[in-house]
Amino acid sequence: MPMRPRQLVEPAAIYLWAIAGGALFNAIGAPLPWMIGPLIFTAILYLAGVTRFVVPVKTRPVGQIIVAAQVGLSFSPAALAVLFDLAPLLIGMAVATAACAALASLVLARLSGMGGVPALLSTIPTSPVEAAVIAERLSLPTGPIIFAQTLRIASIVVIVPLAIYAVEGWPDRGMAIGGPPDMAGSAMLFGVAVAVALLFRALGISNPFFLGALAGSAGLTAAGIAPAPFAPVILAAAQVLLGTWLGSSFRRSLFASAGRMIGAIVVSTLLFVALTSLVAVGLAVGLGMNWENLVLGAAPGGVTEMALTAKYLGLDVALITAFHLVRIFLIVPFIPAIARALHRRGG
Repeated sequence: MPMRPRQLVEPAAIYLWAIAGGALFNAIGAPLPWMIGPLIFTAILYLAGVTRFVVPVKTRPVGQIIVAAQVGLSFSPAALAVLFDLAPLLIGMAVATAACAALASLVLARLSGMGGVPALLSTIPTSPVEAAVIAERLSLPTGPIIFAQTLRIASIVVIVPLAIYAVEGWPDRGMAIGGPPDMAGSAMLFGVAVAVALLFRALGISNPFFLGALAGSAGLTAAGIAPAPFAPVILAAAQVLLGTWLGSSFRRSLFASAGRMIGAIVVSTLLFVALTSLVAVGLAVGLGMNWENLVLGAAPGGVTEMALTAKYLGLDVALITAFHLVRIFLIVPFIPAIARALHRRGG
């Protein structure tokens, strides 16, 4: 049913508050300001109990489609050729990330008292929704798993860019959101991205709104058709949608009931990031590659958020996205079977 004018006031106020957070972080030159700013500002609202408004989950796919379509423009024929040459590295990094996830999940289980299977589902890089669906099928509590997965993604979105800035310096890279957009080019890009995303959804492919939009955009680019990229203001709006949705997941009730689990999740997440970063830096030194690309490619965050981080930091977007896509296709399809096997063996 359509919302009444009074019902529109609360979500409008939340988004205005989130935009204010993005503007503040953009003004101070923070990395990924239009995602991190709204994420932190929105989380403050919900943790303080100011609002209980449920940010519609449908806002996330809109942000995913815009980001994925923009990322797909990096997949030129030359970039694809390089990625094929690096296939062994991409596969090896995916396996290494899975091993790091298993170790971090053991630490989480020990520190929190959580069972082995819930700890693995809380740690393994996948979406919070997909992890919760697997837990539900095994009759496991979903709340802690959704909370842990959301905290993992949100933490990495904040930690990894700030860590790279801390090492490389804090440049003045505020994102300008002005300039006349190419509406015809943006409309074509968005239309193709939406069409392929809906096709992927109909086919039951995992993470369809990102992977479908990415496939549509990358297909056009690889074929020599170069759609106009979205204007910075549109990309900033997509980040606001994603950041606000992530921030709204931090409910006061979850923190009040989580107890020592919060500390355990934080410790295991930091351990996970540290392990994958050490592996990435070691490979970068051994292969003579850019360490920032490998660290971001190995970071166990969401593919949408990591692709956006790569674009903002001026890194190799196609390579970093490929790292995460290979990991998704090598790990995610096997998570249900692994969880069932462990569950049958008592975790």
